[in-house]
Amino acid sequence: MSTPRPSGLPSPYASEGSSANLADILERVLDKGVVIAGDIKINLLDIELLTIKLRLVVASVDRAKEMGIDWWESDPALSSRARGSELARENADLQRRIAELEGRTA
Repeated sequence: MSTPRPSGLPSPYASEGSSANLADILERVLDKGVVIAGDIKINLLDIELLTIKLRLVVASVDRAKEMGIDWWESDPALSSRARGSELARENADLQRRIAELEGRTA
């Protein structure tokens, strides 16, 4: 058990139960999702030089799909299914171009 502080509350850095608390927090965050948004603007003499808009969504895959976020399914770098369809599309395009070139030379 953690040592009580003078206020009577347990120390926030106590080792007992911390992993359970962290696991509970992580489960809640992934279940509900968290959105962090922010803008950074750099101005010099009232002239906007740079604007950076940051948007971060932390959620489980299931929760993200419920929110309509599924970009990783169509990204060839992240999905073998998307990579396969991209290769099939590229292959069909190359075959069409070869057929066109062979038709011209014949």
